[in-house]
Amino acid sequence: MGLLSGVLLLPLAPVRGVVWISDRLVDAAEAELYDPAVIRVQLSELNRALDDGVIDLARFEREEEQLLDILDRKKAPVPGVRP
Repeated sequence: MGLLSGVLLLPLAPVRGVVWISDRLVDAAEAELYDPAVIRVQLSELNRALDDGVIDLARFEREEEQLLDILDRKKAPVPGVRP
């Protein structure tokens, strides 16, 4: 980046900083969302809730399917989608 373009683009520096921070936040959130250890804990809590009678079987199956889908997506990345 030349001196002139650096000076002209200086007002955009805060915007670039916000974009960079938001990208890091999205990466961290996705890492936590798709972490297999976190999903296993959620599955365990879901099983415990079913055993304790807090949720019914239909809700258990629905939520379990969502969690297992997340695990499957993590194992087999979709082409063209950022992992």
